[in-house]
Amino acid sequence: MAFNYDYYLRTDKMPTLWCWGCGDGVILKSMVRAFAKLGWDKDDICVVSGIGCSGRLSSYLDCNTVHTTHGRTVAYATGIKLTHPEKHVVVVAGDGDGLAIGGNHTIHGCRRNIDLNFVLVNNFIYGLTNSQTSPTTPQGMWTVTAQYGNIDPTFDPAALAKGAGATFIGRESVAQAQKLERLFVKGFTHKGFSFFDVHSNCHINLGRKNKMGTAKANIDWIEGNLMSKAKWDKFSLEEQHELKKQGKFPRGLLWQVKDDEYCDLYDTVIEKAGGKK
Repeated sequence: MAFNYDYYLRTDKMPTLWCWGCGDGVILKSMVRAFAKLGWDKDDICVVSGIGCSGRLSSYLDCNTVHTTHGRTVAYATGIKLTHPEKHVVVVAGDGDGLAIGGNHTIHGCRRNIDLNFVLVNNFIYGLTNSQTSPTTPQGMWTVTAQYGNIDPTFDPAALAKGAGATFIGRESVAQAQKLERLFVKGFTHKGFSFFDVHSNCHINLGRKNKMGTAKANIDWIEGNLMSKAKWDKFSLEEQHELKKQGKFPRGLLWQVKDDEYCDLYDTVIEKAGGKK
C-alpha cells in the first residue's frame, strides 16, 4: 500500500544541507520507511541526534526531536525514555559522536539494555569538521590528523556493543537501502538496546582524500568490505581477527537475545519505594 512518507518529514527544510551523494539521506529515508511500515504515529516518536553531519538528521523529521550536545545523545535519550517509556526513542550519532566523546554513554546504554534504538552513522571520519581521524577510520588511511596514514587499529563497533550488553545488533550499508529498512523494522520492534552499525559514505572528506573521489567509488569500497554473517561464521576466530584488521566485517542481523529491560527494572524500584510512575 502506498504511504505518504512526507507525514514524517519537514519538507519545508528540503533540500537537505548534506553534500550531494551523502549516505545520510539514504539512512533518513530507510528510517522513515521503517516508521511507516510499523505504523508509528509521529507524535509517539522521539529522535535524538548529536553533533556532526548525522546530527542534522533530526532537523528533517516532523516528530519529537532533540538536537543535543556532542557525545550526549544516549544520556538525553535515556532521560526521555525513562520519563516516557511508551514512546519510540531513536538515537542518531556519528562514529565520532557515538564512539569517541560519547563512547562511555554508548557503553552504558548497551549495559543497561534500555529500550533505545541507536543508529550509528559510520562514515569512518569526522566529516563536518573536515577529515580528522575517528574511532572507525581504517588503519593506513589519510586524514588531516594522520597525514602519514592512520596507525590506530580498525575498530569494530558491533563487537563493542555486544561486549557491553546490547541485545540487538545489526550492520548494513547505505548501498542496500531495502535491507537497511528491514533491519530497522526488526530492531525497532525489539525490546531492549538495539544497535545499528550503518556503513555510510563520506566521499568528500574521506573518499576523495583516499582515492575514492565519487560517491559511487566510496560506496563500492564499503560494499567490498562487508560480507554475509553466514560467510563470516565459516572463518576461524584467528581468520576473523585478520579480516577485521583489513577492515572487513559481517553484515545483517549479528546478535539478538532477550533480557531484562531497564525501564521495566526501574518500575520495580519505584514500586518498592512506594512511589508512583
